[in-house]
Amino acid sequence: MGLPEKIEESLAQVIDPETGMDVMRMKLVRDLKVGQDGDVELTFRPTSVLCPLGFQLGINIKEAVLNVPGVKSVQVHVDGFIHGEQLKKILDEKD
Repeated sequence: MGLPEKIEESLAQVIDPETGMDVMRMKLVRDLKVGQDGDVELTFRPTSVLCPLGFQLGINIKEAVLNVPGVKSVQVHVDGFIHGEQLKKILDEKD
């Protein structure tokens, strides 16, 4: 299993408590890019612009990717969330 598949498998363990579904099935993670050197980039788009769990889901997504062996860094872009800039700042500090 390659690194992209391992990352997707780890992300499938991140569950949205409101729906009981994982973030991959809900398509909350998009544009997953995995570099040869272990640098990962992805876009997180919460279920709604006012998603009450947006911060927690964003943090859980980043941690799930960072926990995959072989991943060196994770760049999470936030799209379609009213607090996107605040969340991006928090996520950038969690490296």
